[in-house]
Amino acid sequence: MTLLAFLALLAAAPAAAVPDVYFEQTTVVLEEGRPVGPGVVSRVWYAGPRMRLEPGDAPNGPALILRIDQGKAYRIDPAQRRVSVLDAERLRTRGQMDSAMAGELMGAENARVVTTALPGERTVAGHRCRGFRISGGTMVMDLWVTAALPVGIDTFAGFLEWSGAADSLGPFLGEIRRLQGFPLQSRSRVTVMGETHETVATVTRVKVGAHDAGVFEPPAGYRLVEETE
Repeated sequence: MTLLAFLALLAAAPAAAVPDVYFEQTTVVLEEGRPVGPGVVSRVWYAGPRMRLEPGDAPNGPALILRIDQGKAYRIDPAQRRVSVLDAERLRTRGQMDSAMAGELMGAENARVVTTALPGERTVAGHRCRGFRISGGTMVMDLWVTAALPVGIDTFAGFLEWSGAADSLGPFLGEIRRLQGFPLQSRSRVTVMGETHETVATVTRVKVGAHDAGVFEPPAGYRLVEETE
């Protein structure tokens, strides 16, 4: 999952509550407007300071659990029945550096951003969506958003602040927040150093509600190994 595609699906209008969210997403890289390969499928469980990410094509496969509330992250390796314990602060520093570099390369920080409505509607993951185009600098984002889900920027505020992603998006984040909905599909195009990169991220399933117990915990019986690098 690319950083830009993931952030586009996280940033939306504020919600009154902060519900747990689960979604499955397929991200496809485009070349000259055409898909390159079948894309990458991801599964994401989110609950404020807790997050779990898994490849969607490998059930019971490797996973990453982020526990901002504990200052730790867990990388699960089922093949070895091992859990690598990582320091969340080091991940945060690395994530902020990556976000800052991405924002600088995209020119998002100081871009003059404009939002226009796209014609028509489309159904994504069973929800009717309206389309909007946000453009500025060398970046263009087409977002198809639904107002049918109680999910918004406040749901993901902790992660966006922790990772530095909110800063890297610059004025784009403010425009996304005005859309009054949650993006279920995004198409992003950015030109960096003369090269154009284009991706489409589509949510194929979304569920709002409490997660199963233990989804944010290392599996019982696995060997825990502290990683210092």
